[in-house]
Amino acid sequence: QVQLVESGGGLVQAGGSLRLSCATSGSTSRINTMAWYRQAPGLQRELVASITRGGRTNYADSVKGRFTISRDNAKSTVTLQMNSLKPEDTAVYYCNVETYWGFGYWGQGTQVTVSS
Repeated sequence: QVQLVESGGGLVQAGGSLRLSCATSGSTSRINTMAWYRQAPGLQRELVASITRGGRTNYADSVKGRFTISRDNAKSTVTLQMNSLKPEDTAVYYCNVETYWGFGYWGQGTQVTVSS
């Protein structure tokens, strides 16, 4: 089992920045991929960015060049630095981890609201 706790959401004006953090505990040595997803009202949950234990990253086209995902393997944490935020980035952001055996775990979500 892996437990996740997100922090760092909030309200920001368009063009501003926020930093999301996700701390994990439990069987963290089994974690391979760490990721951030988001879900806006009425829409499906979508992948924002992911990073493997080896540091390979993947970003949604809509956030490329604005968001940066990073992780600290020693501390088993993952961070999403969000710059140049837009109103369309407004959503609940979820931390997700996947183990080497394919099991996925989710955080409780943190609200990000970008005002125009």
